[in-house]
Amino acid sequence: MSGLVFCDQIDLAGGEPCFRITMKAPRANALEPGLLRDLHQAFDTLEKSGVRKALILGGRNFSTGGDVSRFHEAARNGRAEQYAEAVVPVLQDLIMRMITMPAVIASAVRGAATGGSAGILFASGIAAAEPGAFVQPYYGVMGFAPDGGWTALLPELIGAGPAQGWLMANCRHGAGELQRLGLVQAVDADPETRAAELLGSIDAGSALAAKSLVWNGERLARVRAGLDAETAAFRTLIGRQETLSRMAQFLQSTG
Repeated sequence: MSGLVFCDQIDLAGGEPCFRITMKAPRANALEPGLLRDLHQAFDTLEKSGVRKALILGGRNFSTGGDVSRFHEAARNGRAEQYAEAVVPVLQDLIMRMITMPAVIASAVRGAATGGSAGILFASGIAAAEPGAFVQPYYGVMGFAPDGGWTALLPELIGAGPAQGWLMANCRHGAGELQRLGLVQAVDADPETRAAELLGSIDAGSALAAKSLVWNGERLARVRAGLDAETAAFRTLIGRQETLSRMAQFLQSTG
């Protein structure tokens, strides 16, 4: 790994092992190629370990999604499609991997989980968030197509109508609303400890049976097709002049 992700093992209540994955990348854990590569390597290590419970953490902000400045730079240099290819399909494979791997995965969310990084939350079986945490899509602001499962996975979790409205209106949903939607199971000032408590309270065998029943072959096929469709739509929109202009305006507005 390149140091953007740190992995270790902790003990849950009763001494049960839990594989902990901590994102430590610059720009608030922006989803750039190095971080995504390290996350995949972390899951490689998790699978080899045989540990059946995992916890994903960020820092002050869980992740701000794709790095707009790097997308903008690539677009200005005529490499928008090439850069997107190094990010979006890799993220999509990570999301698919999370819902299919034989591990109960929990996320602890602080601050922002925006853009494609929200897919890590969507793909987690359990989540805890601090009161100030929020999720916001931003795709319409940028001129990007949704990725990370916003249209492939989220409608399976909360319904097509609420998912579409969230995207279209670019709503910022705080921790309370995320809990109401069932995307977060606990709101706590210490989401890391609370997520670990939730993991420790359940039987791994039972949880993995439930996971495999929820994500059965039919649903997995729909999600995989939806993720591939997101990738195709992202490729179509990323090279447009309108998208370049929107990225420039966003970067200017955020200083």
